[in-house]
Amino acid sequence: MRILFSEPFKKNYKALHAGIKKALDKALTFLSQNPRHHSLRFKKLHGTDIWYGRITREYRFTANYQGDIIILRRAGTHKILNKERK
Repeated sequence: MRILFSEPFKKNYKALHAGIKKALDKALTFLSQNPRHHSLRFKKLHGTDIWYGRITREYRFTANYQGDIIILRRAGTHKILNKERK
């Protein structure tokens, strides 16, 4: 699975503190190997074409599929899910 990083995702990533970045890097490794990895809890955001996965208990990332490519959209607290629904 190939993963691409959107500009908003890159900006969000830079703003995360080191511990969350480390957890996100681990989650992205799982994502690239197996998007269905149980720790990601990767699922579709209801009513959208956007998917989201777990970084930590409080942090999430969002993505879109384009064929066999995953495009990462955002990373942050649960609040990003509310922004993505709009």
